[in-house]
Amino acid sequence: MLILLILSISSAEGQGGGGGVIDVVAKFGAKADEKTDLSKPLLDAWKEACASTSPAKSVIPKGIYFLSTATLDGPCKAPIELQVQGTLKAPADPGAFKEPKWIAFNRIENFKLSGGGVFDGQGTVAYKREDCEKHDYCDSLPINLRFDFLTNAMIQGITTKDSKQFHVNVLGCKNITFEHFIISAPGDSPNIDGIHSGRSDGVNVLNTEIKTGDDCVSIGDGSKNLVINGVTCGPGHELVDGVTVKNCTLTNTSNGVRIKSWPGAELGTCSNIHFEDITMTNVSSPIIIDQKYCPWNKCKINKESKVKLSNISFKNIHGTSALPEAVKIICSATLPCENVELADIEITLSGTNGPTVSQCSNVKPKVSGKQNPVACSAPIAAKPTPVA
Repeated sequence: MLILLILSISSAEGQGGGGGVIDVVAKFGAKADEKTDLSKPLLDAWKEACASTSPAKSVIPKGIYFLSTATLDGPCKAPIELQVQGTLKAPADPGAFKEPKWIAFNRIENFKLSGGGVFDGQGTVAYKREDCEKHDYCDSLPINLRFDFLTNAMIQGITTKDSKQFHVNVLGCKNITFEHFIISAPGDSPNIDGIHSGRSDGVNVLNTEIKTGDDCVSIGDGSKNLVINGVTCGPGHELVDGVTVKNCTLTNTSNGVRIKSWPGAELGTCSNIHFEDITMTNVSSPIIIDQKYCPWNKCKINKESKVKLSNISFKNIHGTSALPEAVKIICSATLPCENVELADIEITLSGTNGPTVSQCSNVKPKVSGKQNPVACSAPIAAKPTPVA
């Protein structure tokens, strides 16, 4: 059973052991002039709130602030909230960052980030770098928001826009929820994932809107108990390489629901992955398992993936595909996929009466309900349509 812990943070003044509301402008002299660095007032307010033995809240009022960088560390002595009502702007120059992060939250328990504010990574300069995705340059760019080793966290009503790299990175967290969260970047922004999660247990992405240039949600190794519900994705590449996805809408994305591994990938397992109640509109590859994923020709030639895929379901997925290949399940010849289910699939071709097709390799899926296209009915092209 998945339990969501939603924090109740008191805002009353004068509680024992500190607590109450700490305003970075009123108490620490922060200036909303887009040039004075917010870093020191923010850190000072955070340290005071974190040291409180009763629930405390730091507030950034409405206005536009410049923030060079900040790492907000725990552990804290009581539940803590950062309420961002204004807009925070990062340095536009990628060279201003010594580490690949802009704002980080580290080792905090019972944390809430709220307020309706905006984290603006000002990534336009970074996007103009040609072929960024083919070079190490991308990996050194700052992530807008890092959440590292948090327990019981709620990220609610916040917008992150134009990050220079991933918008959000979640690492080593337990029970973290993103709700009414907005991610915004141009569709051609390179290597800009929305939310990336790794080595975390209980990540929930609920009623969230993601527009970005790469994966809307991506899942790394060591992740479990992931729930994605009520997410709107597009533009972007795909919804998730992951665990459980329900009741989502994808529009004009280059992939829909996708699981991928590289040829030559080392021995591993990926199981209990379920996609259900998904609506697609003009999605280039609505349903895809690709164990021959090879962008930019960086793969081991003539190698098969050694990642074992099992217990995977695609249920009640409907809408339109931008390309004829609506369903493509390409599994490893060394370790064929097991227990793959296709149930109630209805995907037609956008803007034409031509048929969609379903292609399969090294898999025998369980099929039920309506199937359009007919499951595994088409041969695999010698030169398949490229997928990003």
